[in-house]
Amino acid sequence: MTKNFVEELKWRGMLAQVMPGTEELLQKEMVTAYLGTDPTADSLHIGHLCGIMMLRHLQRCGHKPIILVGGATGMIGDPSGKSQERNLLNSETLYHNQECIKKQVAKFLDFEAQGSNAAEMVNNYDWMKDFTFLDFAREVGKHITVNYMMAKESVQQRLNGTARDGLSFTEFTYQLLQGYDFLYLYQHKGVKLQLGGNDQWGNMTTGTELIRRTLGNECEAFALTCPLITKSDGKKFGKTESGNVWLDRNRTSPYQFYQFWLNVSDEEAEKYIKIFTSLEKEVIDALIAEHQQDPGRRVLQKRLAEEVTEMVHSQADLDMAKEASNILFGKSTKESLLKLDEQTFLDVFNGVPRFQLGKDQLGVPAVELFTRDDVKIFPSRGEMRKMVQGGGVSLNKEKLTAFDQVVTADDLIDGKYLLVQKGKKNYNLIVVQ
Repeated sequence: MTKNFVEELKWRGMLAQVMPGTEELLQKEMVTAYLGTDPTADSLHIGHLCGIMMLRHLQRCGHKPIILVGGATGMIGDPSGKSQERNLLNSETLYHNQECIKKQVAKFLDFEAQGSNAAEMVNNYDWMKDFTFLDFAREVGKHITVNYMMAKESVQQRLNGTARDGLSFTEFTYQLLQGYDFLYLYQHKGVKLQLGGNDQWGNMTTGTELIRRTLGNECEAFALTCPLITKSDGKKFGKTESGNVWLDRNRTSPYQFYQFWLNVSDEEAEKYIKIFTSLEKEVIDALIAEHQQDPGRRVLQKRLAEEVTEMVHSQADLDMAKEASNILFGKSTKESLLKLDEQTFLDVFNGVPRFQLGKDQLGVPAVELFTRDDVKIFPSRGEMRKMVQGGGVSLNKEKLTAFDQVVTADDLIDGKYLLVQKGKKNYNLIVVQ
């Protein structure tokens, strides 16, 4: 093996629990390992990234990764870490979500790799759809006692917690279904290791136990978890005031995605650059040392944002995100504005004062347009004249040289926007329809 997978996870801060014997197995042979994700949305969010990065590092260490999309288990819902039962999805929605997730995961894993460690994607619906309840009870249920299942922390939390509805039988059986996935993949794909978040430890060890009890003690299976990533304030990682940070550009634009990473704290940046990039230890150590010499330059945050944005989106999206960031915080030109797509443009100026105008109201001097009662960018014509003469007013990032310059439809960005800037940081957006 080119690298020790467990050691790689350790220095990156990505190892929570590991069953005895796992590291020895990984050093002895090429291991096929899987990680499961339920297709409850048509996009992964950055809360899923730690698990996906575990599979990426696994493959880079010479082993074979399998991503399991839980088409069957997604119809039920996992109680781990949840206070309420999930809404159940129909098969059409689940299939759509699975296809979207596959495209996203393909950016992290090599499905076309030469040799025997090419990544694979499987769906547990394929082996569960024809499995009758009676067969499941006979073949799976008889091997695991209720006492064993009740002792799991995820079950105890729901039974003893504040959830009004308790724990449904559907959710109670989830650990058996996940355990059967491991058994099936062990038998049909040679999978000996399951990876997952630390909240999955109970379900994962049920799988190793089911394999041992079904196939015999000589059949060994292993489990390894990564910690649940939190922000420095202890809150859930990847959540913002507007919700999750998604990998799908239609849910979270590349600019917003880039900004999320750019704005993490120094402490978070030092932690995240190890977890969410493939940079080598020497490179990361050098970046941390450089950052500590001058934290104000935000070297770590910038490199982190660049690496993750390019990996999830593309170099072109990263370039646009950086260009967009410079518009607010650096020198830029009208050409910079014109390069942005409409969504990025709106994201950049989200939260600035916004005014509405009809196209028929254009064709008048700027001083008349920007002091109207319904577009009160300047309180008076006199004040606007003074600011223009002092060089303090820009229209679409170009200095306004005459306060009575006529504003026409030709000045519109994307055929509908006028960006008026007072001083360095005071922006106003006029939407013309």
